[in-house]
Amino acid sequence: RCKNLSVSFWNSYWMLPSDVCGMNCFWEAAFRYDYMKTHPSEKMHLAVVACGERLEETVTMLRSAIIFSIKPLQFHIFAEDQLHERFKDILDDFPYEGKVNYTLYPITFPTESAAEWKKLFKPCASQRLFLPLILKNVDSLLYVDTDILFLRPVDDIWSFLGKFNSTQIAAMAPEHEEPRIGWYNRFARHPYYGVTGINSGVMLMNMTRIRRKYFKNDMTPVRLQWGEILMPLLKKYKLNITWGDQDLLNIMFFHNPESLYVFPCQWNYRPDHCIYGSNCKEAEEEGIFILHGNRGVYHDDKQPTFRAVYEAIKNYSFGDDLVHSLLQPLELELRKTVHTYCGRVYKVFIKQLTKSIRDFYARRSKG
Repeated sequence: RCKNLSVSFWNSYWMLPSDVCGMNCFWEAAFRYDYMKTHPSEKMHLAVVACGERLEETVTMLRSAIIFSIKPLQFHIFAEDQLHERFKDILDDFPYEGKVNYTLYPITFPTESAAEWKKLFKPCASQRLFLPLILKNVDSLLYVDTDILFLRPVDDIWSFLGKFNSTQIAAMAPEHEEPRIGWYNRFARHPYYGVTGINSGVMLMNMTRIRRKYFKNDMTPVRLQWGEILMPLLKKYKLNITWGDQDLLNIMFFHNPESLYVFPCQWNYRPDHCIYGSNCKEAEEEGIFILHGNRGVYHDDKQPTFRAVYEAIKNYSFGDDLVHSLLQPLELELRKTVHTYCGRVYKVFIKQLTKSIRDFYARRSKG
């Protein structure tokens, strides 16, 4: 893991200490560079599902993906019909510079059970379960919730596809790092993955493997494919699940643990990682890579550190200086949150962002 960087965010963002990385960090960085070098024109596919009042939040997530990413991005946006024109008006005005394309899709579920799937947990949330069946020509996909913010290039999480072993088909982060505050291990009435379950807000998928796999299950001795297993799972557990489609994924990977690659917590950092005290060691060491503002914390005053990052990215104008227009104002706002548990560790919210900005300008200076 990278050692903590002692950085003056205001004056020294150009300077990288000679002792930035230990050997583990060096080889990890070397692997990712090699993966990107050998897949230079590969397009990264990112999917999101937006319903109700989630348009602004979704657009802010897409902005965060665009700012630092290197390879081309293809957005797959599943949204209610009334949101399509508003998405088009906003996205067509983005200065993509040939870097980004998007496709808008309607919300669709299997006809015979559409109503049941749509009302499961939050409206439209279970759409993500059907992405491998809808996007049949997409080999790999990064699905994220609307309340995700990228603080480093999408390229870096995308490169984990190259680290999957022969049995792994998807990657997610644990639901909790600390079992004493875990939800699944204390309250779940159904099987779940690992010690504390998994969170599906950031889900990297090799969809070709997903479509081909036959899954072990507790409903029949016969293994079932993705399209065959979803409805039987829902019928069996619908009275026992609380978090909808995420619970179904936990059940599925409980029976097929060899199929999951597990991300460290800094790739899906949520309020639970700091509101009871800091419990994501990787973020303490290297910073937050992907911020997940679940439970609506971008839009209320309960977690001002999360809201500050969201507002900073939402208000940033493409092309403005990232240090003076994004990083410095954000740090000033974060300093105002030190009265909260998450605010006490506010530097983890800008540690990786600072490095991402340095890397951005270093790439630009090299042409």
